[in-house]
Amino acid sequence: MLSVQPARQKGRRMSTSDLIVRRLRDWGVKRVYGYSGDGNNALLGAIRRAEDGPEFIAARHEEGAAFMAVGDARYSRGVGVVTSTQGPGAIHILNGLYDAKLDSVPVVALVAQQSRSVLGSDYQQEVDLHTLFADVATPFLETVTTPEQLPMVIDRAFRSALANSGPAVVILPHDIQQAPEPDLGQEHGEIISTAHWSTGRILPRDEDLDHAIRVLSEGRKVAILAGRGVQDAQTEVLALAERLGAGVTTALLGKPYIDETHRLAAGNMGHLGTHSANWVLQNCDTLLIIGSNSPWTEFYPAPGQARAVQIDVDPAQMGNRYPIEVGLVGQAAPTLQALLEKLPEDLLDGKRSEWEQQVEQAIHNSQEINRRRSQVPARPLNPDLVARAVNTRLWENTQLAIDVGSSVYHYVRHITVPRGANAHLCSTLASMGCGIPYGFAAKEVTPDRPVVVMAGDGAMTMLGINELITVADRWKQWEDPRFVIVVLANKDLSEVSWEQRETEGEPRFEASQRVPAFDFVAYAEQLGLRGIHLHDSDTIDQVLAEAFESDRPVVVEAHTDADIPLIPPYPHGRELVDSMREGIRAEGTSGEHALSLLDAYAAIEEEYS
Repeated sequence: MLSVQPARQKGRRMSTSDLIVRRLRDWGVKRVYGYSGDGNNALLGAIRRAEDGPEFIAARHEEGAAFMAVGDARYSRGVGVVTSTQGPGAIHILNGLYDAKLDSVPVVALVAQQSRSVLGSDYQQEVDLHTLFADVATPFLETVTTPEQLPMVIDRAFRSALANSGPAVVILPHDIQQAPEPDLGQEHGEIISTAHWSTGRILPRDEDLDHAIRVLSEGRKVAILAGRGVQDAQTEVLALAERLGAGVTTALLGKPYIDETHRLAAGNMGHLGTHSANWVLQNCDTLLIIGSNSPWTEFYPAPGQARAVQIDVDPAQMGNRYPIEVGLVGQAAPTLQALLEKLPEDLLDGKRSEWEQQVEQAIHNSQEINRRRSQVPARPLNPDLVARAVNTRLWENTQLAIDVGSSVYHYVRHITVPRGANAHLCSTLASMGCGIPYGFAAKEVTPDRPVVVMAGDGAMTMLGINELITVADRWKQWEDPRFVIVVLANKDLSEVSWEQRETEGEPRFEASQRVPAFDFVAYAEQLGLRGIHLHDSDTIDQVLAEAFESDRPVVVEAHTDADIPLIPPYPHGRELVDSMREGIRAEGTSGEHALSLLDAYAAIEEEYS
């Protein structure tokens, strides 16, 4: 039962910081990620005094702490919490909060500020935090100006984060954190709130369901685009696909929630997507978008090509990426169930059999493209081959964390997420450096499950090696120590290098693209972890077997070829390959190896296009 009366601890009246900690506990918060500073010391003191949690987990950088809070929310499906001091600490968490905003992840940030009496004086570390967070925390951004206000602000922050699926920011001046806990009553201007939030079952209108049934029933080549909104509707999506004979494609955030071994699962759409997903979307006559807001609009069907139905819990998303005929405002699972109940059982009367066969053939072709590309010889290792080998080692309950960069291409095209597993990445913001913080948070959420992180050396040297220190500090507390980090080390920011050639028709710029050499294996061992070098294809199985059986976190430094091309699926990729060739030719003899690999990869795709 919640109390509005001030509490006491060992004879002392408790502070508002103690109240914050109790309120966090009332909201079910088990972990607070952050970094200490003079601004949030009062709050940290209250966490230290608390006997029943939450636990404070210190990152090596506030940006890492913010990513950890986002990762915690992703893997736990709860609310992630991060705290920082004022000034630079507040600025550092901004990147992680934008990750939460753009991928719709509930996070509450408790940000310290200088005492109220000095605000406006250009005081040390005084930053206008409302201006700083105005865009990222639009639904809820509040400064606590009196102790009496505090419980209500904390409660509203959590409700906003949950209701809006995004970040909420609470600014806590230092003197407010130190103030005695208020004795709240029913005086004018005093608000008593409670730590409670709930939602309901949201279904579309019957007339909209009937309209959608007509559109879907009349389609002869139906495609489904599934985003993260299908997380609780995986069975219903595939049941509807079977009923309609529909090819199922996914947005990047939807990939973990579709069984990619299903005969109609065509994989991920978009610039880094699969051949089969692109084929399905370019050849369909009807499109059903479920819980997706994927921005790769050039990979959708051409406007006017397909009649479209969209399912989303947020009416503001309707028609946001593609012209739709029907919008169904509702949660994915009950809405799909309602469609299944209305669709005739015998809808497939042979009219779609040819489309299904074509979809299955496209999926087979895509798998062959990926397999054959992984066999292309490289110097020293083909990263596609490494990713495929990692895929065979994943445990059924693996928690996957994918960092941003070329790793995402290899994840999309070569990793099949096991049905009992999960996978997350910073999708819409696409910020490098999220991999280790995400993987760390996954382990803190479920310490009895194994974690696999896949990251490039660019992302690792940007932030990953910092938070590897945090892994080394905490891993002995985990019930299951399995934590495998596969570093695709090619000494190049390869995704951007290929973008320089593809988008600009420019040669790779050595000064901007080179990643300085860093011995990740030696670094891991210095931290008390394990490290293994992987240099050639003959030892992949041996090295990965050793890594996946390690009794402590392990870093596998896979020395891969930076010149392995990152080609968008055809037909879009065909024109872009010409631009890549133009850029590579401008590199002279240094680009000969990249050109030969590009020609080899393009030739394989051409065979199936």
